[in-house]
Amino acid sequence: MNIIGIIPARMASSRFPGKPMADINGIPMIGHVYLRSKMNKTLNEVYVATCDNQIKDYIELIGGKAIMTASTHERASDRTAEAMLKVEKNAGKKIDIVVMIQGDEPMIYPEMIDEAIAPMMDQEDILVTNLMAAMKTKEEYEDINEVKVVVDKNNFALYFSRESIPSSKKGAINVRMLKQVCIIPFKRDFLIKFNSWEQTPLEIIESIDMLRVLEYGNRVKMVFTEYDTYSVDTKEDLEKVAKKMNDDELFKEYRKEIKGAEKT
Repeated sequence: MNIIGIIPARMASSRFPGKPMADINGIPMIGHVYLRSKMNKTLNEVYVATCDNQIKDYIELIGGKAIMTASTHERASDRTAEAMLKVEKNAGKKIDIVVMIQGDEPMIYPEMIDEAIAPMMDQEDILVTNLMAAMKTKEEYEDINEVKVVVDKNNFALYFSRESIPSSKKGAINVRMLKQVCIIPFKRDFLIKFNSWEQTPLEIIESIDMLRVLEYGNRVKMVFTEYDTYSVDTKEDLEKVAKKMNDDELFKEYRKEIKGAEKT
């Protein structure tokens, strides 16, 4: 199968302007996400989809591939779809699965991409999947920047929210707290269909793309991952990730190589 990864990224983030190029131990965040995604063996290629020359120039500097997209996209999935079609046109080859990898997950592990893809390889009717992980602190559970998800007994999403769901207000002690991890594979044709739909009320209220899938009566298969992930939404998050990155084995693998590429 022709499976590619696309990392949508833009400088004009409302919550953290310039976030993709924010420095983490000498490498911009988008560089970490790209290099770690490239370590995955299932993906035929990885691209960064952006409307900013600063991001494009950096990715090309380190030997990566960037696709320029419109600056008008409101959702990461819109940018991903445009980039996917451009990749197909340039290559003259249809894509089977596109994995949308958010650019604010600088400590992504390549194995997480395989985890997310796995249900699609086994079941033809699975059209979109998301990773999910356990939230370990009350602070994370209450953080509006973390997208929470509740699932049914077969791990299909019931609802996504930035609020604390499920509620613990009635005295529940062991609430299963799950968060969305933004590694989101789409079957190619479903992504195009998804992006042809109008945005939906709950999607707009929560600012979560996957609610559009649910509101149109489709299913999102959630896949649990044991890997610890640290999304960056604030400068405080950036500082925490920088400390954790110091002991990260993958970082040790690619930092020397990338610093050499930047100098050439």
